[in-house]
Amino acid sequence: MLIDSHCHLNYASLSEDVPGVLARARSAGVGGFLAISCRESEWDGVIGIADAHEGVWASIGIHPHEADEHPDTDAATLIAASHHPRVVAIGETGLDYYYDKSDRERQKTSFRSHIQAARATGLPLIVHTRDAESDTLALLKEPGEGPLTGVIHCFTASQSFADEALALGFYISLSGIVTFKNARDLQETAKTIPADRLLVETDSPYLAPVPMRGKTCEPAFVAHTARFLAALRGVSETELAASTTANFHALFTKAA
Repeated sequence: MLIDSHCHLNYASLSEDVPGVLARARSAGVGGFLAISCRESEWDGVIGIADAHEGVWASIGIHPHEADEHPDTDAATLIAASHHPRVVAIGETGLDYYYDKSDRERQKTSFRSHIQAARATGLPLIVHTRDAESDTLALLKEPGEGPLTGVIHCFTASQSFADEALALGFYISLSGIVTFKNARDLQETAKTIPADRLLVETDSPYLAPVPMRGKTCEPAFVAHTARFLAALRGVSETELAASTTANFHALFTKAA
């Protein structure tokens, strides 16, 4: 069974029929789901989904796009909210200099709070980074109390960034973007990720993989990404499913 390591089950087009979304995914061979939060107002909802459905876990975080709207969401707030058995991660958090929807310094402050919370709780960090490789690495390398691990989600960055993230102990998660025809550089990087550090995700309802492009993405579609990656890396679909599922549990559920 595969695991969708990053999906937004509380977003419109999925939230209206979560049981159906999960049933279709299970029929496609997807048995686990990490429901991601991006705003404080979403926390109760994603935890509620995880509580109500077997094989679903939840994260607590503030997306960098939302940093300006959450000036008071500090490490203590994140730590307090993480004290639930279905919460297995802090994030998604990080830096996005492509859209710049929040002030960059405010993004950094929020990111630091999430890093502090991850260190304090021992939960892995879910990192979003776009056009911000240098600053993302700099913040991840800042000294702090407690170990830090996590995942670079929906990875689209450079080979050098992947190498540095891996050296820090992070995992790399690939979305449907890797199946796109114009993603040649990403596909080359995908071949180099160690088998014990690779995850797969949909980031649904966004980024539907080939051959489902143009449709609302669902967790079931992670099977298409996994099939593409298996062929790209020269392994069987069964082997890739087994390794990515084992990686998910090694990173996330061991701390639950």
